[in-house]
Amino acid sequence: MTLSVEQLWRYPVKTLAGERLTSAELTVGGVTGDRIVHVRGPEGVRTSRRHHRLLGLHGSLDSAGRPLVNGHAWDSPEALDLVRAAAGADAWLSAYSGPERFDVLPLLVATDGAVAAFGRDVRRLRPNIVIAGVEGLAEREWPDAELHIGDAVIRLDSLRPRCPMTTVDPDTLERDPQVLKDIGRRFGGRLALNAEVLVPGTIRVGDEARLVWP
Repeated sequence: MTLSVEQLWRYPVKTLAGERLTSAELTVGGVTGDRIVHVRGPEGVRTSRRHHRLLGLHGSLDSAGRPLVNGHAWDSPEALDLVRAAAGADAWLSAYSGPERFDVLPLLVATDGAVAAFGRDVRRLRPNIVIAGVEGLAEREWPDAELHIGDAVIRLDSLRPRCPMTTVDPDTLERDPQVLKDIGRRFGGRLALNAEVLVPGTIRVGDEARLVWP
């Protein structure tokens, strides 16, 4: 297989829609600027698993690296109003950069072959990196392998169990429970790969990727 980087994504505000990138700086903490603000409530972190309308808001970074919500500074009254409309009047936004901000590991890697088999918008899977040139469901044999992209080395750990966020259409926000049932039936409930950065580096769309077995 001839592999390459097809897409790069970052989610500055956890559980909101993210931003598509042309290049990404990888550190041991994942993509720089990824998931550095959370939506919270009295019970803890709130996500689109239960408050699916949060997926209708877009997180991004400005030129200074500060998180935005629909173009508003994350700590502005405008951003707070948007989040509360989606997640409840007792929700708020909080900055946090610790490793616990990730559900599993700092990166999620998807492959074009598995996305094609899935047959739906890749945004439902919320990857950081999409690798092109992968035949079918070959990714299912990739746990414990490494991806070498330029100077960066990424360890592929395990297949990701999928959650109800996959049932939400990223454009209309309509929910279809059959999507998650289909993932369970055809893919054993798992799609894309949990991953971590072993060697930091900057990667770009179009870069060659090599699959290496240590």
